[in-house]
Amino acid sequence: MYIRAAEQNAHDNYKLLIGSIIPRPIAFVTSIDERGIVNAAPFSFFNIVNDEPLMIMFSCVRKSGGEMKHTASNILGNGEFVVHIVDEDNIAAINHTSINAPEGISELTLAGLTPVPGQMVKVPRVAECKIAMECRLTRHVELEHCDMIIGEVLGFYVEDELIHNGRIDAAKLKPVSRLAGATYAAIGRTFDMDRPQY
Repeated sequence: MYIRAAEQNAHDNYKLLIGSIIPRPIAFVTSIDERGIVNAAPFSFFNIVNDEPLMIMFSCVRKSGGEMKHTASNILGNGEFVVHIVDEDNIAAINHTSINAPEGISELTLAGLTPVPGQMVKVPRVAECKIAMECRLTRHVELEHCDMIIGEVLGFYVEDELIHNGRIDAAKLKPVSRLAGATYAAIGRTFDMDRPQY
């Protein structure tokens, strides 16, 4: 079949998009507001965008009235954030942070997660996450009803047990990715394949 995006409503197009582009890594992002309250939320529109300098991106869909989510407005306000990798050991707590928390209450508190002071940024990382990247905002791109945040990675926190010959051991990390709806995936079968040489 061939489906013209312009002939479907936005929700049906969204379902095709998130059901096709799978699995998607999940960025668990912490930021702070002007009062110093920590905001924490997961985002599955997330990836690497550059390697020199190190840059990553994630997108926040705006609220129904077009208002920015707290994550985006906090980052635009102070230019700093921390991205954590979601894994099998922390997915339940991180999923809990997607709740609509009351004003002035940190999602970390509601989820029982532990903030740890940052080293190069004022935003804390989360102790229960095996990998965290301290980031500085480099670009904000408005995309209709989304805010795309691009940040330079200033430093990595990586649990010692994950590093083997300078590389991350994915089996020990046990990352979790997003599929469609309420469905998630863990790493299953993996295989190696060399690039062809000419």
